[in-house]
Amino acid sequence: MFESKKNKVLKNILIFWCLFIGICALFGGFAMVLEPSGKTFGFIDLLPYFQKLPFADVLFQNFTFSGIALIIVNGTSNMTASLLLLNKNDVIRKKGVLLGMIFGITLMLWITIQFIIFPLNFMSTIYFIFGFLQFITGLLCLIRCKQATFMFNINDYNNIGSDSSKAVIYFSRTGYTRKVAYEIANKIGADIYEIKTKEKISGDLGFWWSGRFGMHKWPMEMEELNIDFTKYREITICTPIWVFAISAPIRMFCKKVGEYGNNYNIKWNYCLVHYMNVEFIKPTEEMDFLMNVKHDKVLNYCCHFGKIKKVDKYDN
Repeated sequence: MFESKKNKVLKNILIFWCLFIGICALFGGFAMVLEPSGKTFGFIDLLPYFQKLPFADVLFQNFTFSGIALIIVNGTSNMTASLLLLNKNDVIRKKGVLLGMIFGITLMLWITIQFIIFPLNFMSTIYFIFGFLQFITGLLCLIRCKQATFMFNINDYNNIGSDSSKAVIYFSRTGYTRKVAYEIANKIGADIYEIKTKEKISGDLGFWWSGRFGMHKWPMEMEELNIDFTKYREITICTPIWVFAISAPIRMFCKKVGEYGNNYNIKWNYCLVHYMNVEFIKPTEEMDFLMNVKHDKVLNYCCHFGKIKKVDKYDN
């Protein structure tokens, strides 16, 4: 799960944040414990602000308790996460990713207390930003790790093409819709066709470029699709959902076939693949409108972190 270049980069960035924050916390914590008055390291002017906290007359008459808390909460915790991330075992490294993300939240909560008791200052603000960046890095790394568990093997689908009256047509940017399309085609024995676009839509930049098309509901130029519609009585179109609507390449496909959708007496089914545990309606209405047809069946699939599940039954 950490083999891809992007995963390695994210893991290394998270290791940096854990080590940096952990070492700084250990240094500051031990400085407080070894010199509780705070005079040597210039902490003494901060002590009056601690008197706003509960049990200040017991815990915050010097910096001993604050130092111990800093060592435990932000020091040893982040050092532990960094050691787990440096381990060669993927299971252990995944635990390090989770802890690294959580400790980013911990740092933000720690600094929030400082925002309450201290005047606004540069150090508190910058460390809150560090905590936020650590959290985001951990979150992205965790998502990538879960997505890495996604598996698709075209050799697993041996029944495709056994019923020459049915076809499945799909577009897939990340592979989730491809897997759903193959599962449907294998189940009903349909031929399968992939729509490919002329735009560069792979990777993170491709995500944002695709989002631009999705926001504006533009069609996207597609490569030529050689399909004889006269062969088929039933066609299932599989599309990912882009910004609550059909994907741009599928929009272009629907526009192109709209001129003869009803002429061949084809039964149209739709399959929508998205990240929400809901059933979409508007995309099916747009596809009906563009192709000048009335769909027969709709299927919704939800995909999260590399896992795909059916949202509803494959019916009207």
